[in-house]
Amino acid sequence: MATTVHSVRAEHQSGDLARHDQLAWKLAELATRAKSQPLDAASVDMAKNRIIDNAAIALGAANERAVAVARGEGRLVVGAGKATIWGLEGGFHPLAAAFANAVAVRYLDNDDTYLAAEYSHPDDNISPVIAAAQQAGVSGEDLLRGIIVAYEVHVALVGTGNGTGICLHKHKVDHMTHIAAGTAAGISSMLGLSTEQAYHAINFAVHNAISSRQSRKGDIGAQKEFVPGFSAEITLKAVHHAMHNLKGPNPVYEGVDSIIRRFLDGRDNPEAEYRIELNDSAEAPMRNILKTYPKQHAFEYQGQAIIDLALQMREQLPRDASGNVDMARIEKIVLQTSHHTHHVIGTGANDPQKIDPDSPRGTLDHSIMFAIARCIQAGEFHKDRAYQMTADEKVALGSLMMKIETRFDQYWEDLYHDQDPNVQAYGGRMTITIKGGETITDAKNRANAHPGGDTPWQRPEYIAKLEDYTAGLVSDAERNRFLEQLDRLEKLSGEQLMQVNLIVDQGSLIVPETVGILDPQ
Repeated sequence: MATTVHSVRAEHQSGDLARHDQLAWKLAELATRAKSQPLDAASVDMAKNRIIDNAAIALGAANERAVAVARGEGRLVVGAGKATIWGLEGGFHPLAAAFANAVAVRYLDNDDTYLAAEYSHPDDNISPVIAAAQQAGVSGEDLLRGIIVAYEVHVALVGTGNGTGICLHKHKVDHMTHIAAGTAAGISSMLGLSTEQAYHAINFAVHNAISSRQSRKGDIGAQKEFVPGFSAEITLKAVHHAMHNLKGPNPVYEGVDSIIRRFLDGRDNPEAEYRIELNDSAEAPMRNILKTYPKQHAFEYQGQAIIDLALQMREQLPRDASGNVDMARIEKIVLQTSHHTHHVIGTGANDPQKIDPDSPRGTLDHSIMFAIARCIQAGEFHKDRAYQMTADEKVALGSLMMKIETRFDQYWEDLYHDQDPNVQAYGGRMTITIKGGETITDAKNRANAHPGGDTPWQRPEYIAKLEDYTAGLVSDAERNRFLEQLDRLEKLSGEQLMQVNLIVDQGSLIVPETVGILDPQ
């Protein structure tokens, strides 16, 4: 059997649980065993796709203030290491590079996703893995292994179906905890650490990566984008300390004062059990990365299929004399969907800002009314153009947003929470009523780009995203150089890994006007 479902429970009293029965040890064993396993070709190809995706979205957000501040911290330590920062030439301290890159990748909310018992963006693991690989000068094959192992562990913790996975958000714990575990396992495997060292790297990382979900509530600020950067720093230090044979807090999951017992289900129920499905075979390929899905649209994942649906239905809508959709003839739009889409990003949120086109982008990219209306109006949903409107467009858009209603539907809720990845879906059914009584109805289960969608993304789609998001910043020659290096990544080693970077050679990167304590004076 290639996989085993492991039961994870808190200790009744300290010392009850033998080391080999602890979840962190089992994750460490997976990481150690993976060092000698051949890599699955499809997983390697997908890991390369996700590196391309990282480059695209990091540079797509390169001149956002939070990203510029994070990148600026690296300028204080330029030349202090071999890790690279997207857009910049030269080597940097790995902590600074990993932090800057992780923040940039997260900023647009356009990175890959995997939803099960927990929410997650698995490619938050990539920035620290690349920084560690470049600093250590390992082979490109080992870098790919590190990414694939990080995904393998991360997806297992988030859940692979049949009641597996550890839910964090229910207890208002941020999903950074699972990121840290995956990153620690991936880097440990990449660097060839012993099981003992990997175990303590995971213990250190998971324990120090606990944070609340307040970063996603209230007046949302930069902490939301910085969380993966903090995880990157924590995990790099965790692995570094474990390499010196220092011991992390253990058992990090099952201890009487640790994660399950003090933060999760074990707080109210000492007998609470979690189930984690792990690849326990030395022969079975690691393929969890193939279960994750990219984001085509710069919008939260629950809106991806709905955006595709709106663009699809737009083709059937009446036109005005200029050939544009006659939005005045639309009487009402009703979306039947899941609890999350209705209550968090739909009209069930009862949030007037979500139907106001003058709201900030951070609100609009979590408003399904905005997404539907903008798709109908513009015929696309571009990361920049979707949020750039004339005064007249805003008036027309606001009028249409007011006509949109979301409704909870148990059918879509059941699909949302189905534990079978082949059934699970995040879509809805939309009915557009035209003045005069005509109705147009259609439904979509999954986003087109999803592995189970109508047009699953392959390498050309990732490259097209890279070209779009780096236009005006990166020349064709530099972009082609980067892609050529990625194609031959398995053959690179040592300082050649510094070539896995994309340099801004056309436009300019902003530097914050203010000077902080981590900026060059």
